[in-house]
Amino acid sequence: MPHHVDRFCAALSVLAGHGHIKQRLIDAFELHLADLDHETLPLTVKEPFADLYRTMTQVAPLNGEGAICASVRKMSIVEADECARRLVQLYGDLIRSGGNVEEPLPAVADTSEVPAILLKSV
Repeated sequence: MPHHVDRFCAALSVLAGHGHIKQRLIDAFELHLADLDHETLPLTVKEPFADLYRTMTQVAPLNGEGAICASVRKMSIVEADECARRLVQLYGDLIRSGGNVEEPLPAVADTSEVPAILLKSV
């Protein structure tokens, strides 16, 4: 999980840098998040990230550009700004999740026997 936090942090560093919002968004996503495995994200972040990923890759690329570049190129400044805000929100959600992938807990084992260590010695 710290790996995910590091990648989102690196993406936000690019996003907060100098330059046009569209180019910063492209660079942040292409360099740090495009190849992120959605399935290893916590449940609270998994679906919103998948939605953002779809938004960032929805346009078919032309002339050798990638899907991310093509998608962001077609966005308005307001849409690009919204994607940037969603990325910041996802980072906050990831931090708040504490790294919990939220896998189902294992079934409770038979607790009828008390371990010897817990028994009071006489």
